[in-house]
This record gives sequence, C-alpha cells and structure tokens, in this order.
Amino acid sequence: MSSERVKPHNRLLIVSAATLLQLGLGTMYAWSFFQSILIKDNHWSHTQATIAFSTLIFVFGFGCAWAGFNLNKVGPRRLATLGGVLYSASFLAGALALHLNNPLLFFLGFSVIGGIGSGFAYVTPVSTVAKWFPDKRGPATAVVVMGFGFGAVIMSKLMAPQLLAATSGQLDQVFMWIGVLLGALLIPAALMLHEAPPGYQPGGLPIAVASAVIAQPPTPEKPSLCLSSLQFCVIWSMVFFMGSAGIAVISFQSSLIQEIWAHADPSVPAVVLARYGATLIAVSSVFNALGRLGWATLAGRMGRIGAFRVMMASQMLVFGLMLTIENPWLFGALVCYVLLCFGGLFGTLPTLLLDLFGAERLPVVFGVALTGFSLSGIGGPLMVAAMQDAYPDRALIYAFIIAVVGLGTGLALSFLLINRRFRAGKPPLDDLGLAT
Repeated sequence: MSSERVKPHNRLLIVSAATLLQLGLGTMYAWSFFQSILIKDNHWSHTQATIAFSTLIFVFGFGCAWAGFNLNKVGPRRLATLGGVLYSASFLAGALALHLNNPLLFFLGFSVIGGIGSGFAYVTPVSTVAKWFPDKRGPATAVVVMGFGFGAVIMSKLMAPQLLAATSGQLDQVFMWIGVLLGALLIPAALMLHEAPPGYQPGGLPIAVASAVIAQPPTPEKPSLCLSSLQFCVIWSMVFFMGSAGIAVISFQSSLIQEIWAHADPSVPAVVLARYGATLIAVSSVFNALGRLGWATLAGRMGRIGAFRVMMASQMLVFGLMLTIENPWLFGALVCYVLLCFGGLFGTLPTLLLDLFGAERLPVVFGVALTGFSLSGIGGPLMVAAMQDAYPDRALIYAFIIAVVGLGTGLALSFLLINRRFRAGKPPLDDLGLAT
C-alpha cells in the first residue's frame, strides 16, 4: 500500500464519506430543540437539561484527545466505525432512559456514550482528509467540518420535527428512531474511510507544489512533545474562550428567542414560539456550517492567527449589543453571527495546527486542543443555566458580560502567537520568538 499511487477521484470518495460522517455527528448541536421539550413537557430544570448537553460536550473533547493519540494505532476506519456505533447507540440508550423517566440513566447512556462515540469519530475524518489532500489541506478540512455544522439543520428542521409528528410527541420514540437512522448513515460512511499511503501525492500535482510538500521538515516521533509549548497552550485557551461563548448560545438559542419573542408579542401561541425556536436553530446552524468554510477561506488570505483575532474582537461587540437588543429579528441575526464565528473556530483550527505543528502531529494536537472545547461545554451552558434558575430576570446580562470578558482574554492571549512551525526541544521563549 505504501507504494500504491491512488487515483485522484478516490480521495474525493474519502472526503465525501468524511463529510457525511461529520453531518451525522453534528446533530448534537440541535440539543436546544430537545432541551425546550424536556423542560416544558418532562419538567426538567434548566440545570438538569444543561447537564445532559454539557456532559456530552465534555466527554466529546476527551474522546477526541484519546482518538488523536490512538488514530495511527487503531486506524481511521475502525475508530470512526466504533465512534459511529457508540454515537448511534447513545440515542437508543437515551430513548430507554426517557421511557423510564430516569435522568441519571440519560446522562450515562446518552451523554457519556454519545460523547465518547462522537469524539472517536470526529478527529478521524479531519486528520485523514488532511493526509489525502496535501495540496489543498485548508479547503478540504474546512469542507469536512462544514458538514458538522449542517447536522443541526437536518436534525432541527427535518428529522426531529417529522419524528415528533409521527410519534405524537413521544420523545422516547423519537430518540429511538434517531439512533436507528444515524446508525444507517454513520456506519457505512465510516467504513469508507482509510489511511492515505505514506508520502501520498495526488495525480496532477504541480512539480513546484509537490516539491514543497516533500521538502517539509520531518516531525518528531512523539507529537505529544508540542503539547507543553506556549504556542499550543495559547491555542488551547483560545478554543476554550471562543467555545464557551458559542456553545452557551447553541445550548439556549431556542429558549432565548422564544422568551424574547414572547416579550415582544405576548399574543404569539406557544406552539408558534416553538417553531420560531426550531427555525433559529436551523438558520444559525447554516451560519455555523458556512462559517467553517468562509472563515477558513478568509484565513488563507489574511492569516489564520489574524482571523482568530477578528472573530474574537467582533464577537465582543456582538455580545455587547445583545445586552440591549429587544427586537427578536435582530437578536436572531446576532445569534447567527456568533454561530458564524463558532463555525469559523473549527474551520480554521485544523489548518492553524497544521501550519504550526505539521500533519503528522495533527491527530494528537487537534484532539487535545478540543479538550478546551470540552471544558467550555461545562463552563458556558452550566453558567447560563444556573443563572436562569437563580436570576431569571438578569441571567442573560450576566452571561453575556462574562462572554465578553472571556473573549477579551482570548484576544489578548492571541498576541503571544507567531506564525512559525513549532520546534521541539527549544525553550518556551524561543518557541515564541522572544529569546535573544
């Protein structure tokens, strides 16, 4: 296999399978659709419903880290298949928990198993596609992670509403059928993945580009050496602060827009408000998906570090505006921009890590960087939920102020980054170009 010259069209099959895999995994971002139902119909508190989502995101990040360290050992096909099976099974476990009205079983079955499965499967297509596209790593990985953003659209506007109508609102049956349908999508897509041959170059790659790919300096045998570098620690912090702001909005966007709309027009029926919430999930998910490709493309022109700074600075302004907005249309537009930047984080992160650490280190550094996102899944949504339960009239004000402070901290830290390949064994100050 190492000497095999794979035809160019075969790698298009790989990127298509990887995108479908991400599409199925991205359904987790439609959680606020189910959260509203759990709170209204199942009488869960905001904190209970948020714990389920926060646990899912928390375990997801550490699943990504484990997958990054073990991808080369296990192989992309087996790891992605295992992840697809676990993520699909988590909805079946969630269905059983809902049928038994057992929140603890739901946390263990849906959140923990689903987080492990999605984490195993998420890193695999990104790092695999990066090796199949040495000439177009930025656009290729951005297309793959864009599929993750569209997953919430499929769930919130197509799959979940149709299943709710077909099952007369029985949420346990909805979860059961979602698990079956996701298994039918994820497992075949995962089985189509396989590793690129060592030193693979696509047919028709220009000689100058091919030479540049071959001439890239070798990376060390232990990619974990770069995890203690200041470069990586700064990136991890940026992922945490940006992820906290975005995931807090994702987890509550449906209930937020319903509250704002009800305040603006108290005559709107509850069923219509729920439809407005589902529509915002779908529309903002489109922005999430487009942000992954759009910001990745823009970052290729203005620089990836510069793109991160623009995303953080502009979101600080947006969260400041959201403190005073009472118009539901404008509020929804600002939510969409936050999701645009949230998608930009994940669309730009793989190529930033590729630039700084190299393709061979990517599975490890990408997986561990996502633990910053996993912790943001605890901090962001739980912070908002606790405030909604304790201070229902001021929760959003406090949450948005904290988001502004967090984004400002990430922006300040970003100025420690330099666009230079990490060199193992160098002192931290030299790693940042500060040593004389």
